[in-house]
Amino acid sequence: MMQLACPLCRQPLDEQPPQLRCSNGHSYDQARQGYWNLLLVQRKRSLDPGDNTAMVQARRAFLDQGHYAPLSDQINGLLSQALAGQSTAVELLDLGCGEGYYSARMEQALQSAGIDIALTGLDISKHAVRAACQRSRTARWLVASGADMPLPPASLDAITLLFSRLMPEPMAKALKPGGLLFLAWPGEQHLIELRRHIYADIRPSDYDPLSQLSEYFSLEQQQAVQYRFTLSDSDSIQTLLGMTPHSQRLAAQARADLAALAQLELTLDVNLAVLKRL
Repeated sequence: MMQLACPLCRQPLDEQPPQLRCSNGHSYDQARQGYWNLLLVQRKRSLDPGDNTAMVQARRAFLDQGHYAPLSDQINGLLSQALAGQSTAVELLDLGCGEGYYSARMEQALQSAGIDIALTGLDISKHAVRAACQRSRTARWLVASGADMPLPPASLDAITLLFSRLMPEPMAKALKPGGLLFLAWPGEQHLIELRRHIYADIRPSDYDPLSQLSEYFSLEQQQAVQYRFTLSDSDSIQTLLGMTPHSQRLAAQARADLAALAQLELTLDVNLAVLKRL
């Protein structure tokens, strides 16, 4: 697995368990759960950035119900196809890995496909990364900023960015020339039924990640994943709501209406793309 870079001076970090240390004497202790916290205090925009404990727990509970497993399988199929035939271990970063559901499944799928994979998961939320440590003991987990990744330039074969904020220049910098970026973002109909319960006016999104990435990446492949699924009890509906940003914007009446629902049929609509570093 590749060497990390010191977030203070960018020198290589040598692993001297349970510590990382660079030649300038900067050192970082490994958390007891197994992850490395390389998010500098002075680079935080809040005291506790990223998803809080409640959102992490809700996301984990919802994803473990399996409703998004077909989406995860589609992502893993794309990864396996694109990364097959590599002669050396594939350095793969799951950027904005959250609590590790997709990360752990992609690690398992790639290994099953005979691909030698060295997986690193990175998220700015320490609560999410702590939970991710329970998903895989073989992946390396980092608390860090995606805008200032503690990685050497041109060190990655591939990055997955699933429903996370775009950072075109940092991602391009971390990838090797010709490295791959796997992207997932919501389509127009994604969870439309839930959004209709929350918002009086639903406007079409003008979000276009591909145009924002065109300076650094060429589009290799694009596809949509669409299917319907049903949440068959109130607890599942509330769990889904708790893992989304929509929960922060709920009016009292909308909250009461959702709490009264015993079942909710939903649409999954997600865009996938494979891009290559120019």
